[in-house]
Amino acid sequence: MRVGLVQLCVTDDPAANLPETLRLVRVAAEGGAQFILTPECTNGLSSSRKHQATVFHHEADDPTLAALQAEAARAGVWVLVGSLAMLTHDADGRFANRSFLIDPQGQIAARYDKIHMFDVDVSETERYRESEGYRPGTQAVLAKTPFGAVGMTVCYDVRFAYLYRRLAQAGAQILTVPAAFNHITGAAHWEVLLRARAIETGCFVLAPAQTGFHAETSGGKGRRTYGHSLAIAPWGEVLADGGVQVGVTFAEIDLDRVAQARGRVPSLVHDRSVAGPE
Repeated sequence: MRVGLVQLCVTDDPAANLPETLRLVRVAAEGGAQFILTPECTNGLSSSRKHQATVFHHEADDPTLAALQAEAARAGVWVLVGSLAMLTHDADGRFANRSFLIDPQGQIAARYDKIHMFDVDVSETERYRESEGYRPGTQAVLAKTPFGAVGMTVCYDVRFAYLYRRLAQAGAQILTVPAAFNHITGAAHWEVLLRARAIETGCFVLAPAQTGFHAETSGGKGRRTYGHSLAIAPWGEVLADGGVQVGVTFAEIDLDRVAQARGRVPSLVHDRSVAGPE
C-alpha cells in the first residue's frame, strides 16, 4: 500500500491554512497514495488561548474537518487528519487535540484525543503548558480498516512506550504519530523515538509533521517545528524522510513485514511480572 505523509507549516488562521492542506492531500491522492496523513494541529497553531477560542470550532461544525471528509470521499482514499484543535463543552473551557480517521466514503471511522500533554521547559526561553489550554484524552484507540489495524496517537505520546505496546498487543500493525514536534527536541529525539516505537512493537510507524516557523496573525511570537515526516518499517528502518520542506512524502508499506519482524523477535509475548522496587 502506498501512503502519503503531508507536511505543513500552518499559521494561527484555520481558514487560511485549509486551501494548502487540501492542495497537498490532492497531490498525495494523485500520486497514488491510498492512505494520506496530515500532521498534528492541521487547522492551526497558536499561543493565544483567547485567539484560539475565536477561530476553533466544535467537531460538528468544523470547516477543516468537513472539507477533509469531502476530499476523502472525492478521492476515494483513507485520510488520517493528524489532529485538529477543537472547542469542547468542558466547564473549564479547555480545547481537545483530536485525531480523526476518515474512510473513503468521507465518514469518520475513529477519533482519538491526545492523552499526554506537552508540559515542558525546553529551554530558558521555550516553555510549553499544553494542559493549560487542552484537556487530555483518556482512551487508547485502535481502528480496524480493510488494510490493517491502526493505533492512533499524537506527538508527545511518542515518549510513553507503554501506550504503543498496549496498542500493538491489541492488534495494531500501523501506528500513527502526527506531530508538531519542537525544533530543539526534534533534532535530538524525533527519529530515535519513532524508530524505537517501531522496533519495540513490530509495527509500521507513520509520522506526518509540521515544519518551519509558524507565524501568528494575532500577534503571538510564533514557534518553530522540526519537520522530517517519517515512515518507519517494523524492523526500524526509515523508509522515507520528508526533510524540512512543505510537501508530500510517499512510502510503500507491506504488512507482511509486521509478521516477519515479530517472528524474528517476539517480544510482545514475552512480558513478565516484576516485583519492586520498593
